[in-house]
Amino acid sequence: MKAKSTARRSPASRPAKKIDWRRFDAATDAHIAAAVAADPDAAPLLTPASWLKKAKLVAPGDKELISIRLDKDVLEHFRARPRYQTRINQILRLVMEDEKSGHR
Repeated sequence: MKAKSTARRSPASRPAKKIDWRRFDAATDAHIAAAVAADPDAAPLLTPASWLKKAKLVAPGDKELISIRLDKDVLEHFRARPRYQTRINQILRLVMEDEKSGHR
């Protein structure tokens, strides 16, 4: 008796669905609004007026220029991405907030 083999497949190995670009290009604003209204998981469509009512202007906090010594490989890792100094600041903020909340 032969044992059945089971193959696990990743989502990446599945064939890609073909996109009907003609149907996509033919969609009107009314079609899109109807599709959004019919989808219970979709967020409501925002108009510029409704978006502006909810929008808040958030000014970044004051920054202080410092000099810091970091390991070369750590700095290379962050410099490989755009806005690396902002990213380092975000990560340090997460650690600070975690420590302030008493998790450490």
